[in-house]
Amino acid sequence: MLRWLMGGGREPQGLSEKSSVQSLGEEQIQNPYTELLVLKGHHDIVRFLVQIDDCRFASAGDDGVVFLWNAQTGEKLFELHGHTHKITAIAAFPSSGVCEEKNHLILTASADRTVIVWDCNSGREVQKVSCFHSTVKCLTVLQSLDVWLSGGSDLCVWNRKLDLLCKTSHLTDAVSTEGSEGWDVLEVKRLADHQDNILSLVSVSDLTFVTGSHVGELIVWDALNWRSQVCDCNTWDPSFHTVTQQEIKLSQNQHEVSIQHLTSDAECVFAAVGKGIYVYNLQMKRVIACQRTAHDSIVLHIARLPNRQLVSCSEDGSVRIWELREKQQLPAEPVPTGFLNMWGFGRANKQASQTAKKMQESTTTYSLELIGDLIGHSSAVQMFLYFSDLGLVTCSADHLIILWKDGERESRLRSLTLFQKLEQNDDLQLRF
Repeated sequence: MLRWLMGGGREPQGLSEKSSVQSLGEEQIQNPYTELLVLKGHHDIVRFLVQIDDCRFASAGDDGVVFLWNAQTGEKLFELHGHTHKITAIAAFPSSGVCEEKNHLILTASADRTVIVWDCNSGREVQKVSCFHSTVKCLTVLQSLDVWLSGGSDLCVWNRKLDLLCKTSHLTDAVSTEGSEGWDVLEVKRLADHQDNILSLVSVSDLTFVTGSHVGELIVWDALNWRSQVCDCNTWDPSFHTVTQQEIKLSQNQHEVSIQHLTSDAECVFAAVGKGIYVYNLQMKRVIACQRTAHDSIVLHIARLPNRQLVSCSEDGSVRIWELREKQQLPAEPVPTGFLNMWGFGRANKQASQTAKKMQESTTTYSLELIGDLIGHSSAVQMFLYFSDLGLVTCSADHLIILWKDGERESRLRSLTLFQKLEQNDDLQLRF
């Protein structure tokens, strides 16, 4: 394990060419992550991170090994061997609300067509399921029902004891298994509005969820009646934006409109689109801020931080921190014909134009400002976890995991620890 100090202005090898991407100098006043720990152990691409509790996480990837780590110290807790091929999915399976004993489990799926349940407290394999006919590509835990789902060519529902409750084959009707009466999986509604592969989905609330596709379709769904509230595939097309919206135009390269990842809060959806990051306001039904070229390459993962901040990571090996800031109010401008057509509200009429104009008059504009640039990985950063005071964890194709720390906080903690040790050894005399 190595301890480095972050050089804010360094650029990864191969990325020193002239770029339109914003950059920060050596002084990054608003960036707290000035210290990092490099966690070594994996021997291939690290693709997955999953949080176990407030101070532990697990990592997995193409080497088929699962590691458990302490997010505070960077200590390797366990090294879990059981799969013979790369890991394809991982999920935490915490104790149910009725359980008195905190039994933290994780599930891992592999290209070896098995799923293993691990005990995070002991590092032992609890049980292995080997009845799959193909690779399990995703795992989901439904904690309220105390069951988990595995998805591949079949969708299977399992309980905590690893009893198969029911399964579907190739999206056909569910088949209940013996001894699991009452469990079934039925298709309630098929939502077929997307024209291409869906790459991302995020739940905004109990009433709304949002999906994004490979060709840049962003659909806001009503979770009660399964209808599309907003179906827009022109948000990323420059020809649909007025002159006053030049700052939120995307490149016309169709390969850069793919919506790789989505996250949200109650007001906005934050989308990783191509090399850029876009903030889509659900009430206004439009993009309110963006960085068209947030990174030199495709943005793979984004997440919200407190205080209106975002973190993004990319294939270019960088991790960046952004802040959503209010800008001065824009003056009212005429609304072009068909302004509302692009949002799916039908033919624009006089009343609709007046409504849109009024909305534009009272709209505050926003910008995404770069406040931190974390340079440490030498290859694509796959994803990250945010641990609040304990820091930020990133994993990469360079086989490394990096634990980014708040330098000032860590310095205070070390000083406090030293003070306490001196006091215990009577080497410190307090004079009043």
